[in-house]
Amino acid sequence: MSVTAADIKKLRDTTGAGMMDCKKALNEAEGDFEKAIEILRKKGQKVSAKRAENEAKEGVVIALVSDDQARGVIVKLSSETDFVAKNEEFINGAQAIAEIALAGFPADVEELKGLTGPNGLAVSKMIEDLLTKLQAGASGYDVIFPSDYMVAQMIELGLLAEIDAEAMPNFANISDVFKDPPYDPGNAHCTPYQWGMTGIAYRRGNPAFAEGPPNSWAYLFDPTRLEPLAPQGINVLNDQRELISAALFYLGYSPNTTNRTELEAARDVILQAKPYWKTFNSEDYYSTLMESDEIVLSHAWSGDAAQAFWNTYDEATGEGNWLFTVPVEGAVRFADNVCIPANSQRQETARHFMNYLMEPEVAAAITNFTFYPSANEAAKEFIDEDILTNPGIYPPPEVAAKLQWLEDVGDAIFDYDEMWTAIKGQ
Repeated sequence: MSVTAADIKKLRDTTGAGMMDCKKALNEAEGDFEKAIEILRKKGQKVSAKRAENEAKEGVVIALVSDDQARGVIVKLSSETDFVAKNEEFINGAQAIAEIALAGFPADVEELKGLTGPNGLAVSKMIEDLLTKLQAGASGYDVIFPSDYMVAQMIELGLLAEIDAEAMPNFANISDVFKDPPYDPGNAHCTPYQWGMTGIAYRRGNPAFAEGPPNSWAYLFDPTRLEPLAPQGINVLNDQRELISAALFYLGYSPNTTNRTELEAARDVILQAKPYWKTFNSEDYYSTLMESDEIVLSHAWSGDAAQAFWNTYDEATGEGNWLFTVPVEGAVRFADNVCIPANSQRQETARHFMNYLMEPEVAAAITNFTFYPSANEAAKEFIDEDILTNPGIYPPPEVAAKLQWLEDVGDAIFDYDEMWTAIKGQ
């Protein structure tokens, strides 16, 4: 029986296992869904055959069954579901924008069922308005996942608690590349989580890319490149720093420039290209635009492009519909981080959870689910080989050398805001 991408995705959504593990299990089971679940369970994968049913019923607590023992919970973080677990205190979280799977954080599943209320540890993925909320004095968040340049802003505003990262045993597992980053010197406030890069995703098999990948920002900004592609659909990220930085790379400027003349040039390049773009979308573009073939080219984050690849994967051909390339002019390297708001009342438990996320097996399980590379060097032993060897996820050294961090630009952020207003307003 032929295994389809839809079969693999269904098994992933049901079990929480990685795409490659699901693919291997289905092949071994000759397409038998229930048998594939049993294969994953016997191999110790963090799965629950009841996951989809439990999500639909509660959206909060999902029991983990591994080797026939309930020894934890599977965590699904999304914009509408909670993380719930227990370690001396209950952990109850909300508002996350990345869909990931975790398991094994010490928990009593029976105690957790139906848990709600104020005694929990709120876990939040960084959303656009979280900074504003915290500045306004919002409380209730104990673990947050801001991106690198946002970390710098939050540190400057005194919104993050200090941590002793070196005192966390699992911090030793973090790659040296992510230790002492420019946005958080000495990892004084955050531990690295996952990272990625921004580039261009493109539709495999489109004649426009027959001679090679669209590995230049010219494919987003040069009218001569845009004109033949525009009727087929082009998307750009609805993200101020990302889009302006792409234009700055294209022009040969730093993505962190504070020079107003250079920012105005980037604005003009964007406005010139804007009529050729179909959509500004950074929320669900990989599923609603890429996988559905509404577009053929997208400004994209590497993990989203990988999701589109696997969600359109054809077992017969061994190929997915979407590929990813890093432009030759350079691109953004970004990292999500695990941090504790300064006003958290449960900082000790939050630190324990941060340390748990740096367990190699846990970090690997997250990467196997999200397709975003881990900052955890020790996790590589447990990451699917097809992910580790995918240059669109783990780039080769010559590509990694072109990647740059987005940094806090100080008062120049007001110039960025002005440019963005002009871009979105016309």
